[in-house]
Amino acid sequence: MPSKRYQEAKKLIDTKRVYPIEEALTLLKQSSVQKFDASVELHLHLGIDPTKGDQQVRGTVSLPHGTGRTKRVAAFVEAEKEADAKAAGADVVGGEELIGQLVKTEHIEFDVAVATPGMMSKLAKLAKILGPRGLMPNPKTDTIGANVTKMIQEQKAGKISFKNDDTGNVHQTFGRVSFEIPKLKENLLALVEIVRKNKPAASKGIYIRNAVICSTMGPGIHIEIPI
Repeated sequence: MPSKRYQEAKKLIDTKRVYPIEEALTLLKQSSVQKFDASVELHLHLGIDPTKGDQQVRGTVSLPHGTGRTKRVAAFVEAEKEADAKAAGADVVGGEELIGQLVKTEHIEFDVAVATPGMMSKLAKLAKILGPRGLMPNPKTDTIGANVTKMIQEQKAGKISFKNDDTGNVHQTFGRVSFEIPKLKENLLALVEIVRKNKPAASKGIYIRNAVICSTMGPGIHIEIPI
């Protein structure tokens, strides 16, 4: 049963209407049901067949104003690069010893992991732990590379990765309710643009079929997507 707060918030929104972005963001702020600074989310329904390998949508984007959340970054690097990783702001840094420790404890205290190419064969031991959590470094999410400083700084600055789910939808946080509307709009448009650029060649017809924004546990608001 939806809470009274949610039911009151939903009255502000015409569920049959598709709103211009700025009006929708104003309504989103007004209809946020959480007392804390809730996340703001975008949900896109795409014209893809998620069962086909050539119609998967996956990419990364550096939002102009970040997500409002600082990510804890783990860096799996060789000993000579540990100082660089720490200087760049990594929260967890190490090599084979760290991997062995995590294999034993399975105690994961980070939100994203980056690694140098040389560490990937050693990280295979952690695949069963990191894989289900979506934390395994991957070249498609720009989390494997020789430039450790660049990878860490980008993640700390708000670089995010996205991919479609099994129903052909992309769900992604793009800010916080406390963000000013112009900043939310810039983040939203940057996210939509990169999703559009990642349209699979095999996808035919209308690509972005439906777009909805909401705050955490708040009512959904259908928005117009610029062509």
